[in-house]
Amino acid sequence: MNWITKIIKAGEKIKTAIRERATKEDIAKSDWTSCCKGPILKKDLEENLWVCPDCKRHHRIKPHQRFDILFGKNNYEIFKTPIPKDDPLNWTDSKPYKERLKSARKKTGLQCGMLVASGTINNIKITAVASDFDFLGASMAAAEGEAFLYGIQHAIENQTPFLCISAGGGMRMMESLISLSQMTRTTLAINELKKNHLPYLVCITDPTAGGITASYAMLGDIHIAEPGALIAFAGARVIQGTVKEELPEGFQKSEYVEKTGFVDLIVERKDLASKIGTLLSILLKKNSDISAEQNETSEDSQSLTRAAS
Repeated sequence: MNWITKIIKAGEKIKTAIRERATKEDIAKSDWTSCCKGPILKKDLEENLWVCPDCKRHHRIKPHQRFDILFGKNNYEIFKTPIPKDDPLNWTDSKPYKERLKSARKKTGLQCGMLVASGTINNIKITAVASDFDFLGASMAAAEGEAFLYGIQHAIENQTPFLCISAGGGMRMMESLISLSQMTRTTLAINELKKNHLPYLVCITDPTAGGITASYAMLGDIHIAEPGALIAFAGARVIQGTVKEELPEGFQKSEYVEKTGFVDLIVERKDLASKIGTLLSILLKKNSDISAEQNETSEDSQSLTRAAS
């Protein structure tokens, strides 16, 4: 056997190994996934709210799974939101935008990357929106903007707090300025919510970046983040190349962002419902102890005013 024959046979072995390697679809359909210590059963991960028991990594989950954790299994109402015309600009790059939308809908079972629901936490009715990263990276376009506005309108009409569970890489540029306009639309909607004196809470999950961070994800009354979530506008390499300096360790992770003041609380997934319930009880003055303390403070202030006059 000469050296040419050996190379040909080695090449055939490599091709066979590549063909036998699991595809993304195979992995998605498998009962297994991977984390810090290698393979882990999806069933075991699900029982721990999709959080690794060893490294505590919070894996990405679907909107339905988030609502199950917050409100209880299927203990919430999902709303059908308006869907504008697909592909208003007839966009095509490596393939038509309509095909990308069709694939994303088939993969996720959603009509757009955002899901709006109504449920109850701590006996408080809440309107919530959550994004699905599997739907074109949870990017924002006209349909997602309509979903967000629908949720805000429902919250105002029913006088409920609004919870945004953010995720995504930014605006979906297949819709160009239509996509960018969602930053303005969501901001104006949040302002209307606040004019009605309704709390707006944001739970930032991995990853939240680009125009999403630059708009509705950073306009909350209180910002909560999951551990280890990427929170950014531009990518770390772009920033490092611009400022020509080494970035701090853990830059753009939720723990670092909390230290710099853009995040108020980092809360593990298992504690989210109880923490949100407590915060809303305080903001809505539904806690009797807090109300009593506020009344006492108010009475003391009035007494001091009378004494001063």
